[in-house]
Amino acid sequence: GTQKVEEEVRKLFPDVAVARMDVDTTTAKDAHEKILGDFRSGKTRVLVGTQMIAKGLDFPNVTLVGVVAADLSLHVPDYRSVERTFQLITQVAGRAGRADAPGKVIVQTYDPDHYGIQLAAKQDYRAFYFKEETIRRRGLYPPFTVLARLLVSSKQPEIAQKTAEQLETQLNRLLDDHPAWRADTIQMRALEAPLNRLRGEARWQVFIKMYARPTADEAIAEMEQLERQ
Repeated sequence: GTQKVEEEVRKLFPDVAVARMDVDTTTAKDAHEKILGDFRSGKTRVLVGTQMIAKGLDFPNVTLVGVVAADLSLHVPDYRSVERTFQLITQVAGRAGRADAPGKVIVQTYDPDHYGIQLAAKQDYRAFYFKEETIRRRGLYPPFTVLARLLVSSKQPEIAQKTAEQLETQLNRLLDDHPAWRADTIQMRALEAPLNRLRGEARWQVFIKMYARPTADEAIAEMEQLERQ
């Protein structure tokens, strides 16, 4: 993605020095320092990169920042996706206008009315916190609950599945032996991992969601013992 953006920028601004900062361009020794040094000095006028250029960098001469395809992280199937998108946009927006010159931020999105995009554009941390808190409380997501999983991987899919199902049986026995744990458990089951294959291995998981109470800590400690067995 960053390579394609770099190509388009070079076509639009053929007389402007452009650099790209991502995993591919920073493998060589001191590559980070050279890319950032050229940008800081003005030798490079446009810097294209991944999220690594959004955090912790201070360039007083930067007055324009663009976020390309902000929705990529917004719609990831993870309860933290909106928080991460909000964080990314607010962080990268902070790179523009750091000195006396005013800054401008342009966010590309297919969902401009989404509260995460709207509140990030306004830099309204307080409103975002209360909106996200309400959603997580109603949906029983952290910090109101605790999520944990035992992850099983094997080159043989049937072994991964069977092992996960055996762990589910063991965890059910533990919950039956501890009524307080069972009462605080919202959900527990063995199922395929969201990323069900990695490096040629099938992946299954035993997933558990519990209310954020001391019982959850006790149950998860026992899950860690199961993982070591």
